[in-house]
Amino acid sequence: MIRARVEDKLKCDVEKIFNKLGLNTTEAITLYYKQILLHQGLPFSIKIPNKTTLKTFRETDNNTNIVETENFLDLMHKLEI
Repeated sequence: MIRARVEDKLKCDVEKIFNKLGLNTTEAITLYYKQILLHQGLPFSIKIPNKTTLKTFRETDNNTNIVETENFLDLMHKLEI
């Protein structure tokens, strides 16, 4: 048996996704555990953000150095791609 404390909103939002997938919470957790066993680790990568990423997070949180674009082509132009 597993007991975990999860924020109510997070639990509700995730259960809606499970329902769309035809899963209940127990089935989803079992699937997650089986994937961990299969991969011999988490089935996705977790990385510590580098300095550039952390700087970008801070700037975004503070609404600094935000670049707005009109559309995809404008974005590519501003990124000089």
